[in-house]
Amino acid sequence: MIKELKNFEAWFITGSQHLYGEETLKQVDRDSAEIAASLNKSPHIPVKIVFKPVLTTPEAILQICLEANNTEGCIGLITWMHTFSPAKMWIAGLKALRKPFVHLHTQFNRDIPWSSIDMDFMNLNQSAHGGREFGFIGSRMRIERKVIVGHWANPEIQKKLDVWLRAASAWHEWQGAKVARFGDNMREVAVTEGNKVSAQIQLGYAVYGYGIGDLVDRVNSVSDSEAEQLVQIYESEYIVPGDARKGGSLRMSMREAARIEAGMRQFLEEGGFSAFTTTFEDLHGLVQLPGLAVQRLMADGYGFGAEGDWKTAALVRAMKVMSLGMKGGTSFMEDYTYHLNSTGMKVLGAHMLEVCPSISSGKSSLEVHPLGIGGKSDPARLVFDVAQGKGVNAALMDMGNRYRLLVNPCDVVPADEPLPNLPVARVVWEPYPNLEVAAGAWILSGGAHHTGFSMAVTAGHLEDFAEIAGIEYLLIDKNTTISSIKKELRWNDLYYHLAKGI
Repeated sequence: MIKELKNFEAWFITGSQHLYGEETLKQVDRDSAEIAASLNKSPHIPVKIVFKPVLTTPEAILQICLEANNTEGCIGLITWMHTFSPAKMWIAGLKALRKPFVHLHTQFNRDIPWSSIDMDFMNLNQSAHGGREFGFIGSRMRIERKVIVGHWANPEIQKKLDVWLRAASAWHEWQGAKVARFGDNMREVAVTEGNKVSAQIQLGYAVYGYGIGDLVDRVNSVSDSEAEQLVQIYESEYIVPGDARKGGSLRMSMREAARIEAGMRQFLEEGGFSAFTTTFEDLHGLVQLPGLAVQRLMADGYGFGAEGDWKTAALVRAMKVMSLGMKGGTSFMEDYTYHLNSTGMKVLGAHMLEVCPSISSGKSSLEVHPLGIGGKSDPARLVFDVAQGKGVNAALMDMGNRYRLLVNPCDVVPADEPLPNLPVARVVWEPYPNLEVAAGAWILSGGAHHTGFSMAVTAGHLEDFAEIAGIEYLLIDKNTTISSIKKELRWNDLYYHLAKGI
């Protein structure tokens, strides 16, 4: 599992040409190296920035793009045109490039030196129109990329670069990632289905299906002593009621939850999986629904989707990668029920059991309660509330001819009253612009009932991620109306139909 994004690197590449002479090119190289070194030291930049010598020929550009493709830790390129770099030089390299790039439209100097500026200065500092030349070829080749405009030393510009680098890191981690699917889809459910071959071709990750018996074998191999050691960890990390402590009536339920976690964790680690799914309609051989196990695995960075929802499992994993080192948490989520009081309409988000404690407002309570679904023994789970703050919900759907990422920011708010009889983790939020418009727009957009929920990742991260992945991006925010979302959906349908011929 990835523990920090500094294990990844982005290459800082600069375009120029031999027209300006060797002394100018040496200065371009020094300036580029200084910018790369400064970005590498910035607290706002999450990955390692690697400086590459200035590029002045088509052959050098092609070579650096091929090297980036074949460098495992390289998540993408930061491109800058210090001078004018004729864009025909970039065609072969950009055609071959399989990594994303961001166009940093900046210049070495922040200010114009009004009293001393001369033609030597002008010839050296041509980013203003050099970037336009580079921009043309990207648009002419119809390459999706992000453009960031501003001075490279400005913290706000570095923060924008941070957002893109996090999205690029998540995309990089998807390439070759593996999702374990224990059991199949929840029967007759539509949105959690999808074409797994299409997903692997476009999105890069693969979904592996396993009968529940494969997991049960691993769970049954966990000894009582191993399970008891894990239970003792639970006692040190969570609030555990007396009847779940040693000798209590619920101790066996907690031990079975520990056995499931140990077996599932071993299965995922040995298979190199970064995300997984379960379904309560396929539990044969398990004593209880995996609840606590799923919560703890998510807290360690695994993506998860309930009821066989492999797309959401992969999305949650991507969002966890994006948010590494950031405040807040990320979880699998579901809009469970509404508060439709006209004085303040809200959503209560939860699931049967599987909400990640990374979003918890404090120490979680480990509890055992009946479930009422699945026909198994009472499962263990972590119960907690979520503190106030900014959040975002995102859903990934297979729309037949494209994937759609639907995003809705929200304000996490307190529950109007305590919830003493709700024995699951839960979060209450007010979606933007309000529940009436947000729910209507979500439904018109075909939004899934499962989401990735985060109080670390923002809509900006997800927009950059969708652009890199070639996924349709729809945002429901404070400016959304039902009329505007209907128009956007119609425009997008037309675009994706016509784009096949472009």
